[in-house]
Formats: sequence, structure tokens, C-alpha cells
Amino acid sequence: MTGDPLLNKRYKLLGPLGAGGMAVVYRAQDLSLGRLVAIKVLRDNLTSDPDFLTRFQQEARAAANLAHPNIVTVHDFGRDGDRYYIVMEYIEGKDLKTLIKEGAPFPVERALDLSIQMCAGIGYAHRAGLVHCDVKPQNILITADGRVKITDFGIARALASLHPGEMTDVVWGSPQYYSPEQAAGESPTPASDVYSIGIVMFEMLAGRLPFVASTQQALAMMHLRDEPPSLSLFNPGVPQALEIIIHKVLAKEPSARYRTADQLGRILISYREQGEGITGTQASAAPHATAPAKSPSPTAPTEIAAANHPRARFDAEEPATDLPIGEPARADIYPAEEEEPRFDWVAMALGFVAFVAVAGLIPLWIWVIQVWSNTR
Repeated sequence: MTGDPLLNKRYKLLGPLGAGGMAVVYRAQDLSLGRLVAIKVLRDNLTSDPDFLTRFQQEARAAANLAHPNIVTVHDFGRDGDRYYIVMEYIEGKDLKTLIKEGAPFPVERALDLSIQMCAGIGYAHRAGLVHCDVKPQNILITADGRVKITDFGIARALASLHPGEMTDVVWGSPQYYSPEQAAGESPTPASDVYSIGIVMFEMLAGRLPFVASTQQALAMMHLRDEPPSLSLFNPGVPQALEIIIHKVLAKEPSARYRTADQLGRILISYREQGEGITGTQASAAPHATAPAKSPSPTAPTEIAAANHPRARFDAEEPATDLPIGEPARADIYPAEEEEPRFDWVAMALGFVAFVAVAGLIPLWIWVIQVWSNTR
């Protein structure tokens, strides 16, 4: 730890929790409120850019307004001399990257549970107009009881806004989890976060990333051009229906994915309720029944049974292309766009016959009227 361990005479830095390219995270004590907090101190190379600092403060304010059980709460942000920092909720647990290294590939039910919670938190941010831009396992914390907590909203987006359309020396996302549009230097959207969630899902289920390369440039080209490998190559236990969903999420074109994390979350909830996400086969129970969950593993304290975890909450304002309950999953359940209606020639022919039949009665009625008039 460098410099004064006390920020603004209020936050006492107790020790580092982790470090990244943009900031160092400390465990700290809030002396005013008497609670433990996590403080992210931005690196000096970022704080020298006034444009970044302005954007960072705007994004920090937006992130501080996010109140959701699956998002790390932002308590405060400020400046002490040349040090800029964010004060956040302190989470007891591990980040998802550590858990993946320790125990991936995950059982399908565990990966589904964590993914649904991720979608709930990120979807809430999407409805608030905020894109994460840097969804990766390192930014996903898991509490001891299996609760997902997403952190780092704001910093990546602040960096992304500085040089739109340009490739710079500053890495404002993580190349292993880039969406194709981010790899091309374009502005990220909610669909970009959806793609990154798909990469995380793939990693949880396969125990490895879909794209692996030695350089950032090579990774970017793989995201732009290469199709992801089949999940079943690395984990034959992944049901085909779930693999179809993840393949759609990893589409190169944003319009071919689900538009928001909320939509993906509803798809995963519907899929899990069929029971196929647990057993890999069509459940024999009623269509709306949930398959029984396995007992938590004693070697993985953060694993909880999907059926016993509080169901993630999603907003119902935006319609979703949900997986129909009780139907087998197929690729055509998830169309990228509406199919054009077909012209019905049979109905047209029948209509024409009916018209001719009615028209043919007109002379008969004229003759009847004339006969009736002459007899009067």
C-alpha cells in the first residue's frame, strides 16, 4: 500500500483485495459509519486525463443510483489529493474467475443459477440506461450463500467514451470477453453485455474460454470472424437445447442476439422450468414443474441448488422471445427477425370461386324480378 492509508480522514485502507489495469481495490474501514467497505482507487495514468475524470464522475453517479440485490452498491466517490476513488459495498466471497479455476466445468444447474442472477443485475442496469461494457468473471462476485454481486459499472464505459471508433493503448474492456463490436472499436450496447455474458456461460460450462490466443489483436479477430467451438466438445453433459441458446447469444451481429440481459434471463428461466437444464432430457413431470436440484457440494460452499435459490426478478415491460414451456428446444424457436407472411393461394382461389358463384346468380334474380313484374 502506498501513500497515506487514510482517505479524506474517513476511509482507512486496511489492505489490498486485488488490482487491475484501471484501479487497485482495498479493504477499508469507514470510520464515520463504522463499517467495512471496498474502495477502488484509480491508477495515476487515468487521473491525469481531465476528459476521463469528467466522464468517470458522471458514470459513478449513474452507478450509485443502481439498487439491485445482484449489483454491488456504490456508497460514495471522491478525491483525496491526486487520488480518485469509489467506495463500494464490501462483499465476503470469491470472484467467479477464482471459482471457475477451482471447479469448472460447473454442473448445468449451477451455471444456470449464476447466469440467471447475472442477467437480473445487468438487465436492471440496462433498463436504467447503463451498459456495463466489461462483463467478465473477475467483475462477478459470489457470496458464501451463492448470491451474485456484479461490480465495476462505470469505469469501462467512461474509458470507452473517450475515443469512440479508435483503438488506443488503454484497454477499456477485457479482450477474452469482448463482443465483436467492441473488438472493432465500436460503442458497446446492451447486446454487447449479452455477448459477454455468453462468453462467461461458455467458460463456466466448458472450463475454458471459446477463443484463446496469445495477443489481444488475435483475440479481437477471433471474436470478429471465428465461430465458437461446440460446447459438447468440452462438456458432453451440456444439453443441446442450452447449447443452442448460448450459440445465439454469441452471434457476431448484435441484432441476432437477445437485445438485453433481461431477455436472456427470461429465456434461461423458461428453459430451467422445463427440467432439461438439470437432466439433459425432457422432464417427465408436468410442463411447469421444476426439476429437483442436487444437494450443494461440500467442496464448493458457494454452490447452491438452483431450485432452492430465490428466483431472480426481471422486469416484464419489454416483450421477450421466450422459450415455450413444455416444447423441445429447436433453432427455429429463436428467430433473429420476424418471418415474412406467405401468400395463401388456396384461400385466394376459394374466394374467387365464391365470387363467381354469387355473380352467376345475378341474371337469375333479374329474370325472376321481370317475370314477377309481368304477372302483376
